[in-house]
Amino acid sequence: MTNVASIERPVSALASFALAPLTGTIGAEVTGLDLTQDLSDEIIDGLSEALVVHKVLFFRDQPITTDQHLALGRRFGPLEIHPFAQMSMFANDPERPELIVLESTAEKPGAAHVWHSDVSFRPEPSMASILRCRIAPDVGGDTLWANMAAAYEGLDDKTRSLISGLTAVHDWEIFRYGFRKFGAASDDIIAELGRDHPPVEHPVVRTHPVSGEKILYVNANFTRSIKGMKEAESQSLLERLYRQASIPDYQVRFRWRTDSIAFWDNRSTQHYASADFFPRHRKMERVTIAGDRPF
Repeated sequence: MTNVASIERPVSALASFALAPLTGTIGAEVTGLDLTQDLSDEIIDGLSEALVVHKVLFFRDQPITTDQHLALGRRFGPLEIHPFAQMSMFANDPERPELIVLESTAEKPGAAHVWHSDVSFRPEPSMASILRCRIAPDVGGDTLWANMAAAYEGLDDKTRSLISGLTAVHDWEIFRYGFRKFGAASDDIIAELGRDHPPVEHPVVRTHPVSGEKILYVNANFTRSIKGMKEAESQSLLERLYRQASIPDYQVRFRWRTDSIAFWDNRSTQHYASADFFPRHRKMERVTIAGDRPF
């Protein structure tokens, strides 16, 4: 397993900010930057390099505005509009459709407490996301990330050989369930969304387009089956692969405070938002950088 704590910080950014790895496998805290200010191209390049190495970057005490949040995301690439942004469960700002508001209250609890990679049901899933905490609960509500390149390396040789070249089918069934449960969409609208967003196929092991790392690319939220396998065989293998994300050696856990920010590589990680804070109030805002087709 690669030990990120031993990897040098990006040379292009050594004089601009500092990186403190939080585990030996994933995650680093960034200090020395004020994200309310315009960042140089050199700093953006350095952060991009650090993101590939550490998978998720954390920032504290960054009271950015919503417009600054959007502008920061655009420095790394075009912003994605979530395919279900119009649904009330995301509470989006209609004037800023790229912004997703994730708010939980005693009356409307919610957390993504299943390990997943965002929108893997799309032909071109997200490249990365920048999540900002507006309101933090006084206790609980941490988010965890798992390094899925390390998770792939941690598989035994026989399993790595078995899954090499396999293809998985991804779908958004979990959202269909949520839309019906919370009354966010009629059956007609759900059917229309199904036509617009049919199931897609991605390799079980994808290759990171920058680092070349092999990444285990199946997740419990959106992966439905492995193409060409009988259902029982497919589900048994997927359940075994899903469990890789839950191994603590591959994880980092982040305690939120107001104005904390997490910037993660969606290509090489999965994440899990703990639901242990209810009925406390938690409000997060996210912008997402568009990605490309996994290979």
